Amino acid sequence: MKTHRNFLAAGTLIGDKVVNKKNEHIGKIEELMISLDNGNVAYAVMSFGGFLNFGNKFFAVPWKALQVDQDKKCFVISADKEKLKNAPGFDKDHWPDMTPEWAAEVNTFYEYNP
Repeated sequence: MKTHRNFLAAGTLIGDKVVNKKNEHIGKIEELMISLDNGNVAYAVMSFGGFLNFGNKFFAVPWKALQVDQDKKCFVISADKEKLKNAPGFDKDHWPDMTPEWAAEVNTFYEYNP
C-alpha cells in the first residue's frame, strides 16, 4: 500500500497542473497565497490553459476548492470549463487588493464557505 505525505513544500506545487473531475487540463498553479491571520494557504493563483484565450489573466481559487492528487502529481477542481469561463480573475500585472469583499466574491463563485 502506497502512503501519501501530509506536507509538501510550497515551491514544489508552483507550476503543477490543474485538472477537472473529467481529467481535462484546466490550467496550472502560479502562486500560493498565505493568510497572515492564521498562516494557512488561503488561495491558489491559477492560470487557465490556452483553451479559454485569457492571455495574462490569473484566477484565485480557494485552497479548499482544490484537491491534491499525489499519485498523478496534480490538483483537481470540481468546476467544469464552462463555469470557469465566468470566474472572477485579474491581470497578472495588476493583482487585486484581496479585500474581504474580493474574498467573498471569489468564495461565492467557487461555492466555498470559509
